[in-house]
Amino acid sequence: MEKLLDQVNLPQDIRGFDTEQLRQLCAEIRRYMLDCCSHNPGHVASSLGAVELIVGLHYIYDTPKDKIVFDVGHQAYAHKILTGRKEAFERNRTAGGISGFPRMEESPYDAFGAGHASTSVSAALGLAEAAKRQGRDEKVVALIGDGALTGGLAFEGLNNAGDSEADLLVILNDNNQSIDSNLGGLHNHLMKLTTNPAYNRMKDRVWQSLGESRTRNFFQRWIRSLKSWAVTKTGGDLFESLGFRYFGPIDGNDIEAVTRALSKLRDMKGPRLLHCYTVKGKGFSPAETDPTVWHAPGKFDPETGEILSSPRPRDRYQDVFGQTLLDLARTDSRVIGITPAMASGCGMSLLAHEMPDRFFDVGIEEEHAVTFSAGLAAGGMRPFCNIYSSFSQRAYDQIIHDLALQGLPVVLCFDRAGLVGEDGATHHGVFDLAAYRSVPGTTICAPRDERELRNAMYTALRQEKGPFIIRYPRGMGEGTAWKGVPFEILEPGRGECLQDGSRIAVLTLGPLAYRALEAARQFEQEGHPAPAVYDLRYLKPLDTALLDEIASRFGSILTVEDGSLKGGLYGAVCEFLAERDRKATVRGIGIPDRFIPQARQDEERRGCGLDSAGILAELQKLAEKD
Repeated sequence: MEKLLDQVNLPQDIRGFDTEQLRQLCAEIRRYMLDCCSHNPGHVASSLGAVELIVGLHYIYDTPKDKIVFDVGHQAYAHKILTGRKEAFERNRTAGGISGFPRMEESPYDAFGAGHASTSVSAALGLAEAAKRQGRDEKVVALIGDGALTGGLAFEGLNNAGDSEADLLVILNDNNQSIDSNLGGLHNHLMKLTTNPAYNRMKDRVWQSLGESRTRNFFQRWIRSLKSWAVTKTGGDLFESLGFRYFGPIDGNDIEAVTRALSKLRDMKGPRLLHCYTVKGKGFSPAETDPTVWHAPGKFDPETGEILSSPRPRDRYQDVFGQTLLDLARTDSRVIGITPAMASGCGMSLLAHEMPDRFFDVGIEEEHAVTFSAGLAAGGMRPFCNIYSSFSQRAYDQIIHDLALQGLPVVLCFDRAGLVGEDGATHHGVFDLAAYRSVPGTTICAPRDERELRNAMYTALRQEKGPFIIRYPRGMGEGTAWKGVPFEILEPGRGECLQDGSRIAVLTLGPLAYRALEAARQFEQEGHPAPAVYDLRYLKPLDTALLDEIASRFGSILTVEDGSLKGGLYGAVCEFLAERDRKATVRGIGIPDRFIPQARQDEERRGCGLDSAGILAELQKLAEKD
């Protein structure tokens, strides 16, 4: 059979297809997606489940004139394949390739960028309002997954959109349940009724004739109560109460059902919501069976489903965090673990398995996670709230207002700090050092290896006042022994000299201390005097005594950090020296003032000079200046 996908480069190429051809196309997209992701890893299960929804949207809507706004972007792979990026998809999430998420700069079909969850409804409402005000005949659709619907921003958008007259369709991609066959006939009947053009014309005429009156309000309430009785098990009453006209649920993996519903909903007016049941990992049984593992499985065999994981030479930081949290919880009944939907990713699943009553997965709700932790701390508990560094940005106000201002002892563990690799600019955790350094009463620790992470968590548990931030990178540690090693206190505001030297002092935070030591050895082998290497360990409070000693001994200082160069360690050292009226030459290596695109972590670090070669190059420049 001839491959239809070979004939498709843009959405207009599919608009003459019949239903059977659309089914074949969906199957071919899944196969192509699996083939590409098997050797070039990406987000598999979410995108497999959304194929029919995306094909249906591009089939019915006039994209890119009409706008599709994705939530998160994990589910958007079929969209990329259909919109002129089929060949480029083979280099998805690679250096110089396309992003794994929608990006406005990448394609006119990407109406709005998305890397974090719960943004689609608000953005789509803005696009719809802008089109109306500028007289453009555009349709706007927000495609949101059920996981993203837990985020507060999604409810804010729904609340505002439902109270508007926006021409907006929200598609709820509900991939957490199967269709209830017992109610299927009733729901199909409701779908046919509520999308029937004659019914809707009659309804609109009735509303117009009644005007703004008590009679109209009575009939609206009466009809909503009848519809609520029929759709209550699907949550339709919730959306109707917010001002949306609710339709569905339908089988979101049935292309005929999808196109039929979208064709009827497209020309309706006002805020409306289509509820679709889909199967995460659809069409690939291993992903359907275990969608959590297949969210981002790495390399795999597309025929057998065998995940081709390489043996790990060292433990990952998330494994150290998870085991240490469990160890601390075993010895201190006050310890509680909180995560916003990242239990397996951050390692907290160990605590969840052994002590489920001491574990809370609050869903994609970073703001709630922090304030919930604040309440726990105010009540005498010691919460460890683990949030990916880039996602902590969403809870910035809560960290200031609810934690720091009240001096509450919450341990904030920022996983995936620094450059994260293939997820790219939306996920790099590079702003936390600069963002939180200015917050009074906050401790910021960057352990340099596995053992120090373990000891930092132990130290944080014993701090009585204020938030204690521990940041650590994605990936494997340095290979230091940590299992069963006795805990030690890492005194806040106390750094460590890792190697003494002369003329140049290198000041580091986190695991980059090891890259600095490598660069220092290479520098000395070139015939230069050995530079000193210091691990400051804490950005806040700074080790001022150590900095005074460094300023008095060294004419040149090089700071190295895997965070924003503006406002982080480099800024802190420069401020300190200026306050002391010191005249040392200070240079810094860190994340430059731009967003870093996707690539492998080692490629990203090399590009920013955050490997041993980059540090060596800066040492050579300082030596030439001397």
